Amino acid sequence: MVFFCSALWFLTAGPGFSAGGEGLLSREVTVPTPTPEQAARLTGADGPARLVREDGPVPGWKVLSGGDVAGYLGSTWELSGSLGYSGQPLDILFGLSPDGMVTGADLIRHNEPILTLGISDDDIAAYVSGFGGLDLSQPPEAREAALPDIISRATVSTGVIRDSVLRSARNLALGRGLIAGDGGIDRVSFEPLDWPELAARGAFAHLRVSMTEAHDALKASPTAPEPGDGDFLDLWVTLLDPPTIGRNILGQQAFTRAVGSMGTDEIALFVGSSGLHTHRGSKWRRDGVFDRITVRQGETVRTLTAEDFTRIDKLAIAGAPEFKERSLFRIQTGADFDAAAPFIVEIRATRPAPEGEVTLVMPLDYALAPDFLLAPPPEEVPLWQTVWQAKRPQIALTVTMLGTLFLILLAQESVVSRPRLYLTGRAVFLSLTLFALGWGINGQLSIVQIVAFLHSLLSGFRWETFLIDPVIFLLWSFVALGLLFWGRGVYCGWLCPFGALQELTNKAARALNIPQITVPQALHERLWMIKYILFVSIVALSFYSMEKALILAEAEPFKTAISLRMIRAWPFLAFVLALLIAGLFIERFYCRYLCPLGAGLAIPAKLKIFDWLRRRPQCGRECHLCETKCTVGAIDRIGRINPNECILCLKCQWIFHDPQSCTVLKRRARGAS
Repeated sequence: MVFFCSALWFLTAGPGFSAGGEGLLSREVTVPTPTPEQAARLTGADGPARLVREDGPVPGWKVLSGGDVAGYLGSTWELSGSLGYSGQPLDILFGLSPDGMVTGADLIRHNEPILTLGISDDDIAAYVSGFGGLDLSQPPEAREAALPDIISRATVSTGVIRDSVLRSARNLALGRGLIAGDGGIDRVSFEPLDWPELAARGAFAHLRVSMTEAHDALKASPTAPEPGDGDFLDLWVTLLDPPTIGRNILGQQAFTRAVGSMGTDEIALFVGSSGLHTHRGSKWRRDGVFDRITVRQGETVRTLTAEDFTRIDKLAIAGAPEFKERSLFRIQTGADFDAAAPFIVEIRATRPAPEGEVTLVMPLDYALAPDFLLAPPPEEVPLWQTVWQAKRPQIALTVTMLGTLFLILLAQESVVSRPRLYLTGRAVFLSLTLFALGWGINGQLSIVQIVAFLHSLLSGFRWETFLIDPVIFLLWSFVALGLLFWGRGVYCGWLCPFGALQELTNKAARALNIPQITVPQALHERLWMIKYILFVSIVALSFYSMEKALILAEAEPFKTAISLRMIRAWPFLAFVLALLIAGLFIERFYCRYLCPLGAGLAIPAKLKIFDWLRRRPQCGRECHLCETKCTVGAIDRIGRINPNECILCLKCQWIFHDPQSCTVLKRRARGAS
């Protein structure tokens, strides 16, 4: 184990490792700049396209055609750091139209383990291109119906691709203002309300500055106002865009004239004030700029001009304060100003002073109340939750089998002491493992999943990636715990469909009196090395080239025999048949000598906490029956059980408790008689 960890460190972080190889581990992935031809194709631009790079929190490219914006391009890696099931970067370039529709998508980079499932890069590329035509402004239910179908046998990889495209495209569309974000302004609903009722609903921001406060701030000026309790400024601010606010304040006709003529990227700000100070002043009449009032949101400052201003002579709403000035200002929104987010209206009062000027800044924080915002769109349901809902029968079967196995192993002495229950129960369980768990719902674990897990730990682990396949997730969760309690045999002896296939075919061979070959112990123990060499080679090679590692992982027959149900090219079928034929003469031949998954499970199984396999002092000295009957030859000449090789079939425990089989129990019975 120490050697393996050291080798793993050397391959990934030690001297001489290059992050530029096929097995890229570094998160520093360069996003290639799209070509003009690619940009035109992905956005549907007419004629030559020109790209303009846009950096910032939501990076991407603007695509121009004939001086107009034809669309936008984004990279899933750049926008959301998308990682595939392999734990390696996954990059998809997609186009958006100005109205928030996905116009095309190209697969740029992936290292998914799809080749082992008989799925080509062209299949994945075709799946990616199927996102074209997806309207991001639609409700989640409508978008779900428009998504391309998940590729069978590549549920995890294509699911990760789906989530990456949806998340990245939504981020880019929101960042460019192509679709409404959470909490957009409600410009449809209307409810008749008076001024106090609107105030109670949080429609206004109100600020009062007394004469005394203004005097204290401006006292350096000889023209500072006299102190007193009167109003220096009594200010009210609100947005008129929600009809419940604007239509009530202005009346139907004035509201229609004021708001109806504005562009889609403009909002209407109402400012009403009374008191000594005026928020408009008079300078704007000369130079066209309101020097006393500005609107600020973060680093963005909007200076108001005469072109933005409309004077309001009378309000239609009941209960309004007596204003000296009533103003409507149009404010330009956009990527740097969100009307639904809080902003500040600043009023300034400036007076001459002996050393220049003294200024009083009176800021008023404003945020549109939730009552006047659209309800946030429903949260996108993560793909893994959707899959778990859709696969409830498969989950129920898996959980039932895992629960049954847990009880069998927990009460193993009660089970094996009843030979008929043990033999019949094991045959039935293995049959379910093969036909239901394996061929039925594709519950076959693989060395590829171990490799993907290791890469994800190094590149950015995400639970969602592994939750996409509930059956595999449940199996690995149970196996992880089982390794601590019982060792590798929890999976290899009971839950591996190919292992069950080997054991059942060997039982049939024995029933047909096919002779069994006993491998000499010295050779038997040396052949164990093959599977450990395969395991280390596959893992190590994956850090250089995932594709080459997946080719070497074809040493596993699981894809052909279980996942693809023997529907594959003849060389793969011949390999599986050769293993099964060997298994007719040497029980579980593949498990004993060739399985890299079994080797991978045996390494952490060294941490096993309990040892519930019982032995007697006579085992291996006076009696060698368990040694000769062991399913995988895991018992040595002196009766010790090798936990690295034991598959927990419990055959030795059945013999241990069976008075008709165990020689020690037979001798005791004869002595008692």
